[in-house]
Amino acid sequence: MDLQAEEGEGLTTAPLPVLVATAVPVERDAVAQALPGAFEELRLPGGSLLRTAAGFDLLAAGVGPALAAAGTAGALTAAALAGRPYGLVVSAGIGGGFLPQAPVGSLVVADAITAADLGAETADGFLPVTELGFGTVTHRPPDSLVRVASEATGARTGTVLTVSTVTGTAARAAALRARHPGALAEGMEGFGVAEAAAAHGVPVLEIRAVSNPVGPRDRAAWRIGDALAALTEGFGKLAPALESWNTHDQ
Repeated sequence: MDLQAEEGEGLTTAPLPVLVATAVPVERDAVAQALPGAFEELRLPGGSLLRTAAGFDLLAAGVGPALAAAGTAGALTAAALAGRPYGLVVSAGIGGGFLPQAPVGSLVVADAITAADLGAETADGFLPVTELGFGTVTHRPPDSLVRVASEATGARTGTVLTVSTVTGTAARAAALRARHPGALAEGMEGFGVAEAAAAHGVPVLEIRAVSNPVGPRDRAAWRIGDALAALTEGFGKLAPALESWNTHDQ
């Protein structure tokens, strides 16, 4: 139900709060740096979130799709039971980028959030779980939301893959690109966040700042600090755009 505030003789619809789910506290804190005002820490089963005066709740849900889904679902349920449901869920963090389209330090907004390794290996290759007759492997954020986010941040748009094992070889990177030619980045939480949001009927968005190339594992080439700085800068531009979309475009 939309929250409403009386203005003069009419009613205006206030935006529902936004839940931002990251994997770890350092990503959550990078997002927090972009938001004005004070923070209030609220306890949840299995963790806590930071509530901002700007209408964003920031949750470090944990690493991997399972923890991301569980943490996000818990926050969504708690908010609904408290009569303060979310209008939007954002999966945010750093991740690997597929070169040359998503270089280190760039931002990517997902127009498709895809579980890349949910399925079965067969003699003929990988089969996604959908071809086994179960579930889904892709969630698609609303087109208008993707457009608003990309225009606000200058981010490229494309598929962001969710993996349970971070890619560490050229062969694995090539196999992922062959199966998902529109892939720009990979992370470990987006699909889990999207599954929880879908179960609650809430739209979802994923934004990633690229910290390393997808391919051979080379810690010396990672630029985590640069990616976190890009995430802060990007979310500073994204937040007002999300507020506007959340108010007017749903």
